[in-house]
Amino acid sequence: MNRSPKPVPFALPGAVLFATVFVEGFSSLGAEIIALRRLVPHVGSSITVTAPTIGFFLLALALGYQAGGRVERGFLVRVRHNFLLAAAIVAVGLAGPVVDALFAHVRPALLAYLIFIGAVLCPIAWLLGQTVPLLTNLLRDERVGARSGEALYWSTLGSFLGSLSLSLLVMQWLGVYAAVLACALLLLALVPWLGDAPAARSWRDLPRIALVAAAAFGCNVVLPQQIETAYATYRTERVTVPDMNDPRVFWINNQVASMIDDSKPPRYTRYIERLRELLVAELGFREKRILVLGAGGFTLSHLEPDNDYLYVDIDPAVRELAEREFLGDKARGRFVVADARRFVTDTDEHFDAVVVDAYSALTSIPAHLVTQEFWQGTRRVLRPDGLMFANLIVDSRLATPYARNLIATIQSVYGPCAVEILFRDRPTSNVLVQCFAGPVPADVQPYTDERNRADVDILRSR
Repeated sequence: MNRSPKPVPFALPGAVLFATVFVEGFSSLGAEIIALRRLVPHVGSSITVTAPTIGFFLLALALGYQAGGRVERGFLVRVRHNFLLAAAIVAVGLAGPVVDALFAHVRPALLAYLIFIGAVLCPIAWLLGQTVPLLTNLLRDERVGARSGEALYWSTLGSFLGSLSLSLLVMQWLGVYAAVLACALLLLALVPWLGDAPAARSWRDLPRIALVAAAAFGCNVVLPQQIETAYATYRTERVTVPDMNDPRVFWINNQVASMIDDSKPPRYTRYIERLRELLVAELGFREKRILVLGAGGFTLSHLEPDNDYLYVDIDPAVRELAEREFLGDKARGRFVVADARRFVTDTDEHFDAVVVDAYSALTSIPAHLVTQEFWQGTRRVLRPDGLMFANLIVDSRLATPYARNLIATIQSVYGPCAVEILFRDRPTSNVLVQCFAGPVPADVQPYTDERNRADVDILRSR
């Protein structure tokens, strides 16, 4: 009795196979990079955010490998379906307005984060992770291992080039929305080529492709978007503040970075006004060199012609955005694009004052800018009689471990510093720390009833 042979899947043309796995690698790692960038305005970019995010992504990818290896038939149909679904999730789930709405309406932020990871990032990784195991079933070669290795090569090469091109080119020059469109459209472009017969294209999915493409443009271009760069999200809006004349706020990563009103002269945020008062009015700075680490809205030097300001910020677009969207005028002072810690380590310049204004919120604290090594760098660039001012965002009672340890870290480098809490009626406040350059004082000796040397120390201090 003759038995009909089991149908053998056709060999996918090498060019299509390798293009497919290349796009899978490009888009999967691209989605991870975009997700990390989307999380910055909402939960920050600390290691406690990035490490779990990468971990969840890798776990979903591993589960995708396993799921793809268990499929027994309909390999191309599965890949085609996965690409189409992944493109839809990328197009909508990674769109700026959608992510902003999620974190705006779901509280606490940890819950919104878990929803974002579980409903957006992990499904993308799971769907695309199935690609290589599925397509290896279509390889026809005496040495299947050689072709499998080649497929993995193209997938990893796609991941490599995706990570570089999206972060260093697309996000830098066009914005995050363009990276979302690039990943989604590349996935959609491969769908028609994944036909069920040799050299055949599958056009049956054109209506769904068009629908996903329309959703991609709608969510990433048509819907109102914040101004995005590779480093931050920006917007300007009018607000109502007592005793201020129609103020406008410059938001960076959904945090108030600067404020200015229409008074003559203008009013600013309270900590900026206090810094200007300290530097210009109380310390009498004239023709001094002031280094500002963290540009914000460039308000410290606004309409202040008496001193030379140098702003350092990692985002090359922040000055143009602040001038166009916020100040409505040219920002005073020089501007250097650099990481703050790298700048104070490398520069040969010295300053009369250093203002550290790089902390926008408790969720946006650059961890490498709170260490002893960083504060030593700020001290290195000060002149012998210089001062360092740090604008911290901490609890107003200075009771949390972060507040206590951060101030202790600064004082371990500078010695005793002045600490000024600006908003005592709020749970979280701007806290200005003022420190002096020069030798660190000797260890203190507390006064006690048995050994009270206060009178002697007063005489020594005169």
